[in-house]
Amino acid sequence: MALSWIRESPPLWDEGKRRIVGGAPPGIFDRRYGELAEGELPPGDWWRVEDGGTTVGYGWLDVVWGDAEILLATASDARGRGVGTFILEQLDREAKQRGLNYLYNVVRPNHPDRARVSEWLQKRGFRPSEDGSLTRATTSSPGPEQGAR
Repeated sequence: MALSWIRESPPLWDEGKRRIVGGAPPGIFDRRYGELAEGELPPGDWWRVEDGGTTVGYGWLDVVWGDAEILLATASDARGRGVGTFILEQLDREAKQRGLNYLYNVVRPNHPDRARVSEWLQKRGFRPSEDGSLTRATTSSPGPEQGAR
C-alpha cells in the first residue's frame, strides 16, 4: 500500500467526501456534511488520501483558538490497513508546520463506536478532556508529558 496525501485547494464537496464523510452513520460527523451539495465549499482545510488512485480517506484540520481541530475519515473497505494512522501523522505534521501545539478531536456522545474510536486515539497519545474532546500535543510541542494541558 502506497498512500498519497493530497491537499485539496479548494476543497470542494465531491463524490468521495459524500461517500466517506457524508455517508457515515449518524453521530460520527456533523450532520451538515450529509447536506452539502456537490461543488459546495466545506469549512476547514481538507486532504485526500489515495491508494493507487483510489480515494481511501480524508483528513480535515481547522484552527480554533490556536489548536488544530482534526477529523479523520477512512473508507469502510480501507479500515484496519493503517490509513487512519497515516492521516493522523499527516495532520500532526500539518499542525506543526503552522506552529500549532495541540491537536484535538471530538468523538460525539452519539457516535455508534465511541468507545473504540476514543481508545484508538488514546493509544496514540490523546487524553480525554472535561469538555468531551480528546487532546494531544503535536510531536514537536515542548513539555514533559505529551498531551498535558
